[in-house]
Amino acid sequence: MLRTRIIPVLLLHNKSLVKTKKFNKFQYIGDPVNTARIFNELEVDELCILDILSTRFRREPNFNLISVLASECFMPLSYGGGITNFNQAKKLYETGFEKVIINSAAYCTPELITEITQTYGNQAVIVSLDVGRSVWGRKQLRSHGGKTRHSVTPIDWARKMEDRGAGELLLTSIIHEGTYGGFDCETISEICSAVDIPVIAHGGAGSLQDIRIAVDCGASAVALGSMVVFQKQGSGVLVNFPDPNALTKVLS
Repeated sequence: MLRTRIIPVLLLHNKSLVKTKKFNKFQYIGDPVNTARIFNELEVDELCILDILSTRFRREPNFNLISVLASECFMPLSYGGGITNFNQAKKLYETGFEKVIINSAAYCTPELITEITQTYGNQAVIVSLDVGRSVWGRKQLRSHGGKTRHSVTPIDWARKMEDRGAGELLLTSIIHEGTYGGFDCETISEICSAVDIPVIAHGGAGSLQDIRIAVDCGASAVALGSMVVFQKQGSGVLVNFPDPNALTKVLS
């Protein structure tokens, strides 16, 4: 049995699923409920759902759609997008989600992380770190769908979120996301060395070997986007999941 969690990441755009590239251009993938059913059949470890517009347009999570997804899914679920207060997180847990993912709200009200974890436990909160690059090539944290830049360094922010009570970090490389070009190994190694909580590597996976490299860099789990919604790079939509035997072989 695999010790490393391999987590499909589904991106919500209104009521549809899409896939982005570097947080910009997106391609329509399909209906979220039907896609979730396919991942049920594929028996994935966990499923992550991110609404890419809620925060940017100051909308709360689409609880109607989220409720339907929770009722259809048999695996552990995490959700991020538009969560700005404790009551929204509470409603998500009551709907059936095991974890909430906080990004933009953590910069505005970092105490929200502590408030949630004090009630539901550290394991119930993932803080998302979206890392881009400045015009000078310096690593730069982003929020609000990559549109807002922050001066705090990724390492300092990761440590602060751990201190606030986050149970995991979802580390996404904006410049690698959707490219099939491999993970940002340098940043993964830096963040994993700086904190004691699990780090989920996301952004850039194009092969099973990329997954192995991310794990070798210290990632406790690997999140996949393009690899699980396209047949292959440049091809059409095909919801899939890596063969468990192949994963076991490459990670052993």
